[in-house]
Amino acid sequence: MPQQIESEADFARVPDGFERLWTPHRMAYIESDKPEHDDDGACPFCAAQGRTDEEALIVHRGTTCFVILNLFPYNPGHLLICPNRHIPAYLDLTDEETTEFTALTKRAVRALAAASAPHGFNLGMNQGEVAGAGVAAHLHQHVVPRWAGDSNFLPIVAQTKALPVLLADTRARLADAWPRD
Repeated sequence: MPQQIESEADFARVPDGFERLWTPHRMAYIESDKPEHDDDGACPFCAAQGRTDEEALIVHRGTTCFVILNLFPYNPGHLLICPNRHIPAYLDLTDEETTEFTALTKRAVRALAAASAPHGFNLGMNQGEVAGAGVAAHLHQHVVPRWAGDSNFLPIVAQTKALPVLLADTRARLADAWPRD
């Protein structure tokens, strides 16, 4: 029998099949002025290209794009696919860049599968600050490995993300597992 709705409070109790995770602490991030660049004013992705692979945590350099570990990973092995050019949007990619961007995404998935056997992946781009892009001026695609049970209470309760592998070790493992052409 359908639930009778007589007030706004009753409406809030109507099941819709979704669990709710209320995260009001995220509003501080959403409303803050997020830095677009490193302290020295340089784009972090452009600055990374001038460093060694080990220093910058670059896993692979292509002709028009490169693959780098995220410094603030959601999970171990969280990779970013970036064009070498400093451009903000997917539509700004040339045909050559689009081809390599897509090919590197596929190779990143293969490398992560070989290196750490995740159960699945999240792939995605946030374009523009309102879409959640932390570095909105330089296009990048996220490749996040996922495992069953990889979510826990630490980020919510303690504002802490448990990462069991150091970034340098993850970079070395992924560089070794990177598919050769």
